[in-house]
Amino acid sequence: MIPPQPTKLSLTILAVAALSAGMSVGGHRLATAEPEPGRQEIGRVIVLIETELGDIEVELDGARAPITVANFLRYVDVGRYDGGRFHRSVRLDNQAREDVLIEVVQAGTNRERGQRFDAIALERTRDTGLKHLDGALSMARSGPDTARSDFFICIGDQPALDYGGARNADGQGFAVFGRVVRGMEVVRRIHQSPTADRERLAPPIGIVKMTRITRPRARFPPGVPRRAHGAQRRETRTVPR
Repeated sequence: MIPPQPTKLSLTILAVAALSAGMSVGGHRLATAEPEPGRQEIGRVIVLIETELGDIEVELDGARAPITVANFLRYVDVGRYDGGRFHRSVRLDNQAREDVLIEVVQAGTNRERGQRFDAIALERTRDTGLKHLDGALSMARSGPDTARSDFFICIGDQPALDYGGARNADGQGFAVFGRVVRGMEVVRRIHQSPTADRERLAPPIGIVKMTRITRPRARFPPGVPRRAHGAQRRETRTVPR
């Protein structure tokens, strides 16, 4: 934790700046390689999701969903999503349950890169004010306070996934923590990809890499499949690794 500095505003600002860099202030370590949820990332962060079908950029809302954003970013920062996959597509014509219909795509980590972190507290949409609108980024879960690493993206507005919605029997909804700002056409392409056993993507759509970026950039046209243009993309990449 950052030691309190109630009378020294400049040192407080320095401490906040040092937090994300893993620096020390006054001899106190401010960050670790695998930060705990809720200890950093207040504000907005852009993450680039490179997939086999093209790029998606998402903006995370750490101001309103700090625990969920910090949890997602610790998986990003240690490369747990690299080599992961979009493994589920829920459409109106294929879902396993028919009482409350939704449309989402779901993705998860590469388990070969390490175990998942502990589950996090559920940040309800009732409390954050965020909603499951078209392009919303949200955490998958079973019971309350069970979300770990799997996330999903909404295709169209999905109010049944908000707090009080009927999709989950407990009525607690799911934790929205960001939104797609570029590459929604890639999300829709994943959504329309072939499935087997109803909702399982067959084959899954690979996540090549996830990276924090400072702002959206037109490095390479979103929506261009990496399978066809991988070599060209590697030559034009400007995002620091």
